[in-house]
Amino acid sequence: MAALIELSNISKSYGDLRALDRVSLEVPAGRIVGLVGPNGAGKTTLLRALTGELDYSGAAKVLGYEPRSQRADLMLKTGVIQDISVLPSWMRVSELLTFMEGIHPNFDRIKAEDFLRTTTIPMDKKIKTLSKGMKTQLHLAVTLATDTQLLILDEPTHGLDILFRKQLYSSVLEDYFDDTKSILISTHQIEEVEHILSDVIFINKGKILLYASIEDLGKRFTQLTIPSDQADQLREQLKPISEYGILGRRVFLLENPDQKALVSLGDVQTPSVADIFVALMGGAA
Repeated sequence: MAALIELSNISKSYGDLRALDRVSLEVPAGRIVGLVGPNGAGKTTLLRALTGELDYSGAAKVLGYEPRSQRADLMLKTGVIQDISVLPSWMRVSELLTFMEGIHPNFDRIKAEDFLRTTTIPMDKKIKTLSKGMKTQLHLAVTLATDTQLLILDEPTHGLDILFRKQLYSSVLEDYFDDTKSILISTHQIEEVEHILSDVIFINKGKILLYASIEDLGKRFTQLTIPSDQADQLREQLKPISEYGILGRRVFLLENPDQKALVSLGDVQTPSVADIFVALMGGAA
């Protein structure tokens, strides 16, 4: 199946700052991809490049469109939800749905209303009176009702309580995702989305440090917990990419180790994506 996102050597600079540095990647349909990196890593710049919001060097195709020159066509098939509401605050919820009917050829009002009935959002309230969580849910309802192929979530749960966060991701999976679409989630809170991801991208200083499936990460990285008094000997032997201490023991993160040799040394586990992220970010700093 053809990739929904194809980026080749995408670069973007702001003066001396290299916000994106020769980024190349392909995202096929049917994937849920986490875009993870510290503040200033280039996440937002990358999202703005692939939706045609800014100029860049390199080549890009998103849903078959060149983002800059064909942005209007691209955005008819792309949904973007950010941590800051961009909905018109002076409109009532019902007026927003009417407005969407008039401007978006693929908008399904019945689908939006069906979704809103699962929330506590009143149709007669002005958007500016809604809580942040309700605004995010409303934005999601409108986005899901436009039958997009690509959904971009840019820190969508920032500032929301745990209930709203869980509801958001549950709604995305149940009401949007299928094997013809893809979701790109930019987040600082990798722990709360790790269980739904199929792939992860680590970005820092404008460069892609890692792009792999969750399945491949589990095969590539291993966590070994050993007694602290064995750490010096095994550190030289195993050469961990990171380590930390906990309750008198040492935890090594290993890349492509001999799995059979580890069994007799200590407790072997599959590390979380967050553990791998912290280790690679530390090495990149």
